[in-house]
Amino acid sequence: MSATIAPPPLRTELEIEGMTCAACAARIEKRLNRLEGVEASVNYATARASVRYDPVSVTLDDLVGAVEATGYGASLPGTNEDGDPAVALRPRLLAAAVLTVPVAVVSMIPPLRFGGWEWAALALAAPVVLWAGWPFHRAAALNARHLAATMDTLISIGTLSALAWSVVALTAFEDAETYFEVGAVVTTLILLGRYLEAGARRRSGAAIRALLTLGAKEARVLRDGVEAAVPVEELRVGDVFVVRPGERIATDGVVEEGSSAVDRSMLTGEPVPVEVGPGQEVAGATVNTSGRLLVRATKVGSETALAQITRLVAEAQAGKAPIQRLADRVAAVFVPIVIGISLATLAAWLAITGDASAAFTASVAVLIIACPCALGLATPTALMVGTGRGAQLGILIRGPEILEQTRRVTTIVLDKTGTVTEGKLQLTGVTPLNGTSRAEILRLAGAVEDASEHPVGRAVTAAARAELGALPPVDGFRNLPGEGVVGRVEGHDVEVRKATGGVSVRWDGIERALLEVADTVKPTSAEAVAQLKALGLTPVLLTGDREETARAIATAVGIERVLADVLPAGKADEVRRLQEGGESVAMVGDGINDGPALARADLGLAIGTGTDVAIEAADVTLVSGDLRAAADAIRLSRRVLATIKGNLFWAFAYNVAAIPLAVAGLLDPMVAAAAMAASSLFVVSNSLRLRRFRSTRENPAL
Repeated sequence: MSATIAPPPLRTELEIEGMTCAACAARIEKRLNRLEGVEASVNYATARASVRYDPVSVTLDDLVGAVEATGYGASLPGTNEDGDPAVALRPRLLAAAVLTVPVAVVSMIPPLRFGGWEWAALALAAPVVLWAGWPFHRAAALNARHLAATMDTLISIGTLSALAWSVVALTAFEDAETYFEVGAVVTTLILLGRYLEAGARRRSGAAIRALLTLGAKEARVLRDGVEAAVPVEELRVGDVFVVRPGERIATDGVVEEGSSAVDRSMLTGEPVPVEVGPGQEVAGATVNTSGRLLVRATKVGSETALAQITRLVAEAQAGKAPIQRLADRVAAVFVPIVIGISLATLAAWLAITGDASAAFTASVAVLIIACPCALGLATPTALMVGTGRGAQLGILIRGPEILEQTRRVTTIVLDKTGTVTEGKLQLTGVTPLNGTSRAEILRLAGAVEDASEHPVGRAVTAAARAELGALPPVDGFRNLPGEGVVGRVEGHDVEVRKATGGVSVRWDGIERALLEVADTVKPTSAEAVAQLKALGLTPVLLTGDREETARAIATAVGIERVLADVLPAGKADEVRRLQEGGESVAMVGDGINDGPALARADLGLAIGTGTDVAIEAADVTLVSGDLRAAADAIRLSRRVLATIKGNLFWAFAYNVAAIPLAVAGLLDPMVAAAAMAASSLFVVSNSLRLRRFRSTRENPAL
């Protein structure tokens, strides 16, 4: 009997409606995680829940039902047609503003008062508090049903109390002070803050939305020699399509015919177009700048580079940095504590002064000033903007916890081949012998090597074609394993064999030249190493090459510490030894054999031009092959982390400083409402500054 194999866990995202603070997110997250087989993370800033669930135990309907049971709405991405939250708030805000202005003017400027002005104030303020502020009251009521309290609870209690007290004072007491303007102004200010916050949060997620719109909308597929325009969704692997100058490449593929320069800046962050020709890979959504290309599709749909980048960014934004968990725990208990402080303030003022008006004012001010929306926005907005900006620069941060790892890194290990060097052998020197010309050497040696698949042969042939163009044919080609190749070209018996210090070229029994073939250093590697050092990191070169070769490369780029003769299986062990020596290690690599070392390192950075294994094992993917992107990634991560800490400091400091002032009766409720809205806008605006982060690849002066 065969055992039943359980299906793997699935992942989905839910769009959450009705969240107004971090406490809301914490409640929904707690409810989802109570379901069997569910791991959920709710992000207040994106209004989304990232859920990993066991399809045997729960269904999508169960997930939606759990959210709705807490009093909020939920839907799968793309199915919610309610639109932009800012648009939904606009009618209530406009109505509130029109009605509040006369209430505030007549209430706060005694010379403008007229007979029965308080009844007019009631008529104007009641729609503001009850209708314009209805979203707050509805959310507070839903939360109360579950014995929970959120920021909406504070707003609802504060504004309704101001209105109710004023009605009682107007109808039951003579000369009692009313607070119609407090309820109206507080409601309007908070609606304004929510409206501006919604717009700012939308801008903070602009990067991920921009990625989704970058792809081509249609492709010109060749069918029986005729071009046919089809939607890009209908492309299949193996289709050959035409890309004209100025058009976006429809999907990932390999160039079949033609040559051009391709602008890859939207994927790599590098402004210089890259020359491509037959046999070279191109990525979808990049721009063909000059020649006409025929491209054979190799990846379509969710498998393309653009789709994978978008998915990685979305996952990173949906997660939570460890520092966020502190804010979540505080927010979950903060509202009940504030309500307790407000009631205690009311009782203390009544007991000490007997002044009901002053007691009420201080109590409402405590409720309003303490709303913890700034606390809930502090981390996710910075994370959204930072990861979005990173994606624009070709830096993909896998998860928010990575940010804190970059702060601790002390040593950065650099794989040599493909990371510091080009990873491709090139002909670096030609020494003619016995009166032979360079052109003749390249023509005959390149011709015989043209039939070889060996990397040395490809390097020689590539150099010969670059200098001379077409090469003559070879007859009688033979491969000599471990030694070289031989063949007959233009009537000469040509031999290209291994030799001490390089490659020997002979024909007709006479040695004609010595060739030097080597892996060359990337032109930006020395600059990248200098940048890493400036960040306080110690670079280490790790390679399987001989010590002498490794030292020469290290010296060329400014690295003092070298780990040479390391077998592929030993790279992770070298990282472990560094860690055991007290180092916090970052690793940059691109090959399959770098995968274990990238996973072992405290911070793994994969060169995106490398293998899928390396990219999958890494914490950060650098889409370009430019090592300077590693320095950019660490600078950006540290900048995001510093922004989060700054946001949290000001969010905490704001409440710590303001609540005692409100308790002491030194803070008017209207001023408190304005200050609360301002604190949220400060946090979002501070996060938006990350959009101005610049790569050193764009501006070397940075």
